[in-house]
Amino acid sequence: MLAYILRRLALIVPTLIGIMLINFVLTQFVPGGPIEQVLARLEGSGDAFSQISGAQQGGGDDRYLGARGLPPEFIDDLERQFGFDKPPLERFLTMMGNYLRFDFGESYFRSISVVDLVLEKMPVSISLGLWSTLIAYAISIPLGIRKAVRDGTRFDTWTSAVIVVAYAIPGFLFAIMLLVLFAGGSYWQWFPTRGLVSDNWAELGLLAKIADYFWHIALPVAASTIASFATLTLLTKNSFLDEIKKQYVMTARAKGLTESRVLYGHVFRNAMLIVVAGFPAVFVGVFFGGSLIIETIFSLDGLGRLGLQAAIDRDYPVIFGTLYVFGLIGLLVGLLSDLMYVWIDPRIDFGSRG
Repeated sequence: MLAYILRRLALIVPTLIGIMLINFVLTQFVPGGPIEQVLARLEGSGDAFSQISGAQQGGGDDRYLGARGLPPEFIDDLERQFGFDKPPLERFLTMMGNYLRFDFGESYFRSISVVDLVLEKMPVSISLGLWSTLIAYAISIPLGIRKAVRDGTRFDTWTSAVIVVAYAIPGFLFAIMLLVLFAGGSYWQWFPTRGLVSDNWAELGLLAKIADYFWHIALPVAASTIASFATLTLLTKNSFLDEIKKQYVMTARAKGLTESRVLYGHVFRNAMLIVVAGFPAVFVGVFFGGSLIIETIFSLDGLGRLGLQAAIDRDYPVIFGTLYVFGLIGLLVGLLSDLMYVWIDPRIDFGSRG
């Protein structure tokens, strides 16, 4: 098993380099880079742009969109500030060398380090990802087991209908519906519409802080959970149905064991293998992939909105820094999922694979 872990860890390095290289190459062909963003902001500011463009009447620099009429020295200075005065290969190698030391530099437009910026937005995304995943599992596993035990009954039929409807509702549409119903849209003003905590959160007592926190995340978490629990419920049900039909279950029942002992003493470990072992991957998927729309609708300042704004601004240190960290976490979570398979069912041995 140790050899398998070492092999997987060794593969992380070339995989991560490949991810970063592909995205770095793609950004070289995307129009509207950081320098064009600066020029657009200068043009929008009026006076500053007029002063710079007036420094060299009739001259210009055609290397960048919006640089016509600007002195080449000004453009060269911008290139040095952003590091674009070096060849792409040198820039990529320098970037990867810094990233190996977890030095992600500073945002181009926010005057704050990438690490501090990510840490500032992390609580929102952790709140959405963690609670959505835990609630989805808390609902899906008992419901899926119940549906498997009562397969084909009226309970199984109407719960399946509810699950299909919940899965079919887009997360953003459900989020808007929650706002309209419970956040002062047209009916009840029960929940706040923005932020992770209230403005006076620091002045509250411990229990009041906890209550305020859950009060604010109730609607966003509900909107994030609506689709994920449907998939997990059906996966749990099908896993249990497959195991219930096997010979060892019939043998356990023939020995006179109670149905509860059969289900939770014998079937549960085998049926829950794929569901429980996939927990890290599910959490990372919700954490990194499903929060942008929810954050926007509920005015939460998390990693989803940070990534979108960085892409719009062409803030390359934020884009590549977060891509590197999230790619590394994703690869490590893949290894962690395999280790959870072994922990749940010791009969699985990845180390024996060639």
